[in-house]
Order: sequence, then structure tokens, then C-alpha cells
Amino acid sequence: MAGTTRRRGIVAEINVTPLVDIMLVLLIIFMLTAHLISKQAIEVELPRAAQSTALPPTTIAVTLTRTGEIYLNAAPVTPDALRAAIRVAVAKDPKTQAIIAADKNVTHGRVVWVLDTVKSLGISSFSIQIDPAALESPTGGT
Repeated sequence: MAGTTRRRGIVAEINVTPLVDIMLVLLIIFMLTAHLISKQAIEVELPRAAQSTALPPTTIAVTLTRTGEIYLNAAPVTPDALRAAIRVAVAKDPKTQAIIAADKNVTHGRVVWVLDTVKSLGISSFSIQIDPAALESPTGGT
């Protein structure tokens, strides 16, 4: 065996055959189950209309001022009147949304009270209005 030398080194190739086998099996499984899932749906051909009217949900705006006043859609209200107006809006449209704006000097408890009032009266979709141009940290720095 003087003329034959075998060199053993690190195998730098990846055998992708098992990976391809697994991917083909998964593809077949997905193809079979997709056919079964799509058959479970009820097929309905919906009518078409040239003019559709998808009404946007009712939106109410609640504003808290620095001095503690509450505004509903730019009109001053009392807490009881705010509750009554929210009840009426939710009765007309259960998908009513609220936009809450509060001065940055309003206490946290006051804002939480408005959020709690809005949620307890049936409004599940609300947002807090901010001024993105005036982003600053609470301590005053950036």
C-alpha cells in the first residue's frame, strides 16, 4: 500500500437529500388538508353592487382641559351628561369609537376615569390623541 494514500478531512458539504424529502412530504400533507378545509366552507355567490355604502363607525371625541373641564365633540359637558351621551351613541351604533385627548398637565387619575367610563359603557375601541411633532420625554429632555 505504498502508492495509495487516503486523505481524511472535514466534510464541507451538506447533504440536502433528507431535507428535500421532508419538504416534499410536508407539501403533500398541506395539499391534501387544504382541499379538505376548503370543502368545509359554505359556498355562496354574493350579489354585486356598483355603489356600496360601508358606514364608518360612529366616533366621539372626549377632551380634558388643563382646568378640568370635559368636552364631548367640542361641547362642554358634565360627567353625567358624558355618560348619557356615550350610552346614546352606543345604543345607536355598538361599534362606536372614542378619541380621548387630554392636556399633558391633566392628572393620570382623571384620564383613567375617562378611559374607565368609556369602556364600562360599551366602547371597546378607543385611542388617545397625541401631538407627534412635540415628542419629548416626561422629564423634559429628549
